[in-house]
Amino acid sequence: MPTLRDIERALYELAPGELAMEGDNVGLLVGRPDREVVKILAALDVTEAVAEEAEKLGANLIVAHHPVMNCAWNPVQSLREDTLQGRLLRLLVRENLSAICMHTNLDAAQGGVNDALAQRLSLEEVEPLVEGGIPRMGLLPAPMPLSDFLAMVRKRLRPNGIRYVNAHRTVRRVAVGGGACGEFFAAAAEKGCDAFVTADVKYNQFLDAETLGLCLIDAGHFPTEDVVCPVVERFLLERFPDLAVQKSISHREVIQYYV
Repeated sequence: MPTLRDIERALYELAPGELAMEGDNVGLLVGRPDREVVKILAALDVTEAVAEEAEKLGANLIVAHHPVMNCAWNPVQSLREDTLQGRLLRLLVRENLSAICMHTNLDAAQGGVNDALAQRLSLEEVEPLVEGGIPRMGLLPAPMPLSDFLAMVRKRLRPNGIRYVNAHRTVRRVAVGGGACGEFFAAAAEKGCDAFVTADVKYNQFLDAETLGLCLIDAGHFPTEDVVCPVVERFLLERFPDLAVQKSISHREVIQYYV
């Protein structure tokens, strides 16, 4: 059976560690490197529900996108049962569950989050939006009205809701940035994109995008990044054909919309 070290090394082939942003916490974050892996659960996040799902499935490794200990915004200073992170980490340890996380390196990697998002939206001639940047841009097979494109985004990504600015233009050239990539909207407009699909867009970014004539579409953080989980699942199944790998069914979009 492969070890945690074997799985981590394979995932670094898919998403090289040097692509991670400075300060990002990626790799084997919970577990002993020489421990044998019997089954893997792939998920966007390591949550208590995902950990419980892994335990019920008999999986002893969770491979996730977002780091279970992301020290950029939630530094680990204690391991207390009465804190959200402490309770989660204690659950992982108690159930002997390991965690490997590939974050901004998987965002930037060829075939990673943003290429998966571009593929899900049927973009062709896909290329980086900016040199060294995470977002991608490409062409739809044919131009379409924004209303039709929004319907396609809704069908392909299955967000609970979509926030957008209507720049009143036909959509053909599209930029995509899984997760929080709203800061690239101006680059998308400069590159002649008709629409930019991303998430976590700020109010002033919507205002500026409308002025620039860009259809800025916020399809949600989870929906724009969860597209990479099947990619990770397929990659691990191909690399370790004798190992059981499964995408989480318990983890889904948490944000609801009241209209």
